[in-house]
Amino acid sequence: MKDIQKILEERILILDGAMGTMLQRYKFTEEDFRGERFKDWSVPVQGNNDLLSITQPEALKEVHRLYFEAGADIVETNTFSGTTIAMADYEMEELVYELNYESAKIAKEVADEFTAKEPGKPRFVAGSIGPTNRTASMSPDVNDPGYRAVTFDELRIAYKQQVEALIDGGSDILLVETVFDTLNAKAALFAIEEVKEEKNIDIPIMISGTITDASGRTLSGQTAEAFLISVSHIPMLSVGFNCALGANQLTPHLEVLAQKANFGVSAHPNAGLPNAFGEYDETPEEMAEQIKEYLEKNLVNIVGGCCGTTPEHIKAIADLAKEYKPRVVGVTV
Repeated sequence: MKDIQKILEERILILDGAMGTMLQRYKFTEEDFRGERFKDWSVPVQGNNDLLSITQPEALKEVHRLYFEAGADIVETNTFSGTTIAMADYEMEELVYELNYESAKIAKEVADEFTAKEPGKPRFVAGSIGPTNRTASMSPDVNDPGYRAVTFDELRIAYKQQVEALIDGGSDILLVETVFDTLNAKAALFAIEEVKEEKNIDIPIMISGTITDASGRTLSGQTAEAFLISVSHIPMLSVGFNCALGANQLTPHLEVLAQKANFGVSAHPNAGLPNAFGEYDETPEEMAEQIKEYLEKNLVNIVGGCCGTTPEHIKAIADLAKEYKPRVVGVTV
């Protein structure tokens, strides 16, 4: 298979859109989430999308297929909450390896299907590594600012288990995404480096932060440039931003990365900002029109969608991206 680093220099790569948005369309019930295997599970599991990799694998395959058909080069595994830390909410810590392995295996099967049909356009799987539901650099208790709900070492151990399973299942890339606390991300990157060393392998790494408000900072208080500097010690395929803001609000932060990063830059924004019902109204055409600015300014190497985006959004972005050259990697301003 052609080296993804080389492809990155030739054209803009397309990442898939939202997995959660697509799974909501199935209107899965508590019983659907449980399947036969978990029918007697002691706590409710509806909403545990990662579990669907075991109980509803065909739905996941269908979502991956739709994104590849829309023009995606890379699909993400259904493992955003695939750590023992996040799975503790459902008392499913012991399932973490299986959840990640199965999710990567499902995505890889579909990717291989498309690569076989179109060898000139290989398809890739990015193992999705979410931020967990705890933050290592801030206290969740306003009355006790020194308190931490999780330690760096606990995060490192949890991420290591996830990373091993994602690699064993067939992931081509590891995507540390939606980073709101860079200390959590550093634990994930540390775990990845440990696994790479132990397995004696190299695997491309993407890292994607999230700007949480109009101040242009991550939740743990970093600007785009500070975020970049704090993760740049790791060799990466790309660094970028996803989620939180709509496409147009992300532009100034991508400009900072494009000027200063000596690896690829990625962006997968939401379909605008959520409405009063938590839904995303931005049409594929509206979103593509905003992403056009990234392409005209030569800011990105990888582009896709986050919350609220569908295969229709990805198709509009992919059709547009074909007309533009990627940002030149390794050339900083």
